[in-house]
Amino acid sequence: MRHFNEQLVNDLEFHEVRILASSYAKQPTAAKKMLALSPIGNLENWKWTLGISNELKSLILDGTVFPPLDFQEFSDELKMLRIADSVLSEESFERILRGIQLIGKLKSLPDELMEGVPHFRALMESCEHSTEVEEAILKIFDAKWKVRDEASGELHSIRQEIAQVRREITKNFQRIFKDCQGKGFLGDSGESYLYDRRVLSVFSTYKRKVSGNVLGTSKTGAITYIEPSANILLNSQLEMLFGDERAEIRKILQRLTKYLASHSALLHTVHKTLLQLDDLQARARLAIALNASQVVYSEQPVVHLLKAFHPLLYLKNLERKVATVPQHILLNQDQRMMVISGPNAGGKSITLKTVGLLQLMWECGLMVPAAENSVMSRFDCVLTDIGDNQSIENQLSTYSYRLKRMKFFLESANKRSLVLLDEFGTGSDPELGGALAEVFFEELYSKRTFGVITTHFSPIKVKASQLRNAINGCMLFDTKTLAPTYQLSIGEPGSSFTFEVAKMNGIPEELLGRAKKKLSSQKIKMDGLLTDLQKQKSELDHAMKEATEQTKRAKKEEESYLHKVGKLEEKLAKQQLLAERNNKYIIIGKRMDSFIDQYNLRTKNKEVMEELKKYVAIEKTSRMEASMKKKLQGDSKKKQAAKEKKVRDKSLMVAGATVRLEKTQQVGQIMDVVGEVATVAFGNFKTKVELEKLWLIK
Repeated sequence: MRHFNEQLVNDLEFHEVRILASSYAKQPTAAKKMLALSPIGNLENWKWTLGISNELKSLILDGTVFPPLDFQEFSDELKMLRIADSVLSEESFERILRGIQLIGKLKSLPDELMEGVPHFRALMESCEHSTEVEEAILKIFDAKWKVRDEASGELHSIRQEIAQVRREITKNFQRIFKDCQGKGFLGDSGESYLYDRRVLSVFSTYKRKVSGNVLGTSKTGAITYIEPSANILLNSQLEMLFGDERAEIRKILQRLTKYLASHSALLHTVHKTLLQLDDLQARARLAIALNASQVVYSEQPVVHLLKAFHPLLYLKNLERKVATVPQHILLNQDQRMMVISGPNAGGKSITLKTVGLLQLMWECGLMVPAAENSVMSRFDCVLTDIGDNQSIENQLSTYSYRLKRMKFFLESANKRSLVLLDEFGTGSDPELGGALAEVFFEELYSKRTFGVITTHFSPIKVKASQLRNAINGCMLFDTKTLAPTYQLSIGEPGSSFTFEVAKMNGIPEELLGRAKKKLSSQKIKMDGLLTDLQKQKSELDHAMKEATEQTKRAKKEEESYLHKVGKLEEKLAKQQLLAERNNKYIIIGKRMDSFIDQYNLRTKNKEVMEELKKYVAIEKTSRMEASMKKKLQGDSKKKQAAKEKKVRDKSLMVAGATVRLEKTQQVGQIMDVVGEVATVAFGNFKTKVELEKLWLIK
């Protein structure tokens, strides 16, 4: 990117983002790199950085599988490996081992997980991993990171001898300790350690009665520390053995260092990959903190931000537990330049800085706090003029400085430039400065530059409404309280609410009237129109919001009604079936009652029995037919259901078609279809239903 400098960084407060990103780095190299973040020139490298950062973000959020990137860099150790006969420390070997083990864990992540992160998978496949180096180090060090006894035969022998001498020292000390204790020679502690030697704590009055080497006294002189004479030679022998142990350990570590030097290429690859991962995980963790996304990239110049936040404002509001109002901003070939107006403290500058800071983050390969379906491109340069940049060093006024900046902009801007001008046209006589600002605006527009401009100057607002590829916008205010809502409204300029704000702050009407008389009637009329327009816009937005809420509530009530109707119809059908069954049982009961009356206990009742058999046969046949009919109906319903599942073609859902509601199973007829929504009549009740919620019956 051209013209990337510290002024751009300061204007957009990008240094705060750098500091924040560096705080997520694990090691100094990545932290230093984050503090020097700058736009990535190579397009493929830029795409790769964004892609793998986004993948790492998803892996970190899925912490159940992904191991923490916890390691220590070992660049100094790699330098040592190039020096002949060098010896790495125990800590150095531990750092190297942890790095190798981390790469091993990352390379062995499940295949199903790796399939969803192709950039990360490719990085891991490019990094060589050797279990031999890992095993060689673990063969030397134990779990407590001490050199094992088995690291060499000589070390094993030395440590056995050390253990034997220590046992003799302990045995002698305990014998002498008991003797002195019994004679009352010892102080309260009885024993102590001095110069890594176990000594007796003897009352100074008895020091000549204890044979040994005096190593020191207490601060008061009351206690004398004596090394028993029986242990003097043994302690000296132990010191020599410790020296032998250190010398042998050095030989072992020297051999291990030489072995690692033969694998320095592998270790360099591991270290480089770890540093890359540290850089990338810092980007990913920053994205998580900012709720940032990898938005859609466009080769054509465009800034289409949806639900976008200024990252620093978002974090500050998060601490204060205050909601941040999202911004929706669109700059494309049809509306390349946006002029934002409105009263001070309404959020104009924050909106402008949001565009600039998010663009700068994007250019540096950072994800941005905006919706995933936002669209951004890369610009050749971002040019800013924000705040009071009076130059004391060069004795330039704010206006002189801005004129020099504007000259620079006119020389540098092109169709792939993004210009951000805050309080455009200020610093000089309103009429003269406004006229010059209007000309500058026209020149930048003629260069097909993209830009966001905040201003109070009416000529700039008027010019934006006249130019085909420019657009006005304003920050909305509550028209009753004049409190800012921090919402950007596109399509019309905003009033500065100069007199309204002054009135609310207690400025007398008489002074306001005198001020208005000093302005042209056309100026007052225009400002009044803008004020009225913004009030109407605010009222309309409020009305639309209420209408949307009412529509949602009505839709919810409609769905609830349809659900209840379906349940009621189902209940009525069950009750009707139960009533029919009960009536049938009553008829059968009456018929059986008549047979009982006709039955005579004293006769054979031949006629009655014949009639009973005939009745039972007819009833049995009727039931079998009903059962068969029910089975056929069931098969028919299954076939119909199978047919319905096959017939979901929306083109067949036209007026007159019979359909079934997916949730309530109600059957109705389509009256009309508009787009993806059908008007369906369920009996006398009509409602609008989305086509995807309907099944076609016929």
